[in-house]
Amino acid sequence: MIYADNAATTKMSDAAINTMTSLMKETWGNPSSLYEFGQKAKEVLEEARRTVADAIGADPKEIVFTSGGSESDNQAIITAANIGAEKGKKHIISSAFEHHAVLHTLKKLEKQGYTVTLLDVHEDGIIRPEELATAITDDTCLVTIMYANNEIGTIQPIREIGQICRDRGIIFHTDAVQALGHIPVNVISDNVDMLSGSAHKFHGPKGVGFLYVKKGIKISSLIEGGAQEKGRRAGTENVPAIAAAAAALKDTVAGIKVNTAGIKAKRDRLMEGLRTIPHSALNGDAKRRLPGNVNFCFEGIEGESLLLLLDDKGIQASSGSACTSGSLDPSHVLLAIGRVHDVAHGSLRLTIGEDTSDEDVETIISSVKEVVGYLRSFSPIWRDLESGVKKHIL
Repeated sequence: MIYADNAATTKMSDAAINTMTSLMKETWGNPSSLYEFGQKAKEVLEEARRTVADAIGADPKEIVFTSGGSESDNQAIITAANIGAEKGKKHIISSAFEHHAVLHTLKKLEKQGYTVTLLDVHEDGIIRPEELATAITDDTCLVTIMYANNEIGTIQPIREIGQICRDRGIIFHTDAVQALGHIPVNVISDNVDMLSGSAHKFHGPKGVGFLYVKKGIKISSLIEGGAQEKGRRAGTENVPAIAAAAAALKDTVAGIKVNTAGIKAKRDRLMEGLRTIPHSALNGDAKRRLPGNVNFCFEGIEGESLLLLLDDKGIQASSGSACTSGSLDPSHVLLAIGRVHDVAHGSLRLTIGEDTSDEDVETIISSVKEVVGYLRSFSPIWRDLESGVKKHIL
């Protein structure tokens, strides 16, 4: 089996597993309890907070542990919206290809009287800072732009965007769920005010994440009921999972330089091989993308059939975000970069990792070529394209 869907979730690292299982057996106290056993759990919790903070250049007091990226995104956006409302500012800027945890939250805020501007995404999948600057008004209270796209892997000019927001006194949040552990992230140099992370994207456990909130920002709680996380997020902390997340992040950040070089080489070979398939196209910029992300569209086929046949060959991949895998609609990300519906339906996302071998890459290339050819052989759409009844788009 070849696993090529690391953007959906990653395998837990040995460090994360060992940390989590050890604590579940030996340090399972409630960190809010005052007796010794509870305080030992609290020590572990605070050490994990320091580890996460160090990984992104933050202060431990600026880290709030959550259930994952979606909760962190929600809390960050609602926090900034509430701060803006207190100042009479209710305009938010984002992009058209954000994760639905962001887009759906913004839709709810629109129903509450907020105005939302979604920046266009260019064909290369990169936001233009100058277009953001033009969209800012005196009423703007928040800019939320993802660090790297979860489907096509394009890396955004976060530092420049952050500087624009800093100069205009606007809160800047970035969904860094796909970026953390895969490329260097530093909240200070990146000019970030709030940042979302999720452990299962960097070899930690599922169901745990964090939100970085810069000192001075009054955070809005989404969950009431207790004083945990200094009153910022009620609910007893999952100490074993949080500590495992910290261990995983520490390991991945330490290995970024070495791992990235190897993964990039395999990614580029994968792109090179898939480009030889006629009427195919890479989605997003070839260089400004995450090290392991390859996203292609193929004319004349359906992505779902492609995935099922690749699965039969032992290759695990996806057509886009796992959060929308049950939808029959084409990816909103691909539509945002200008792919038409017919082409967007024939998409394939391959996200490789440290465990992907050179042999795996060659197997993926040959298998995709074979399956695409097979599907096209009995596709009426492909027949019309090849006969000239319809014009090729790619």
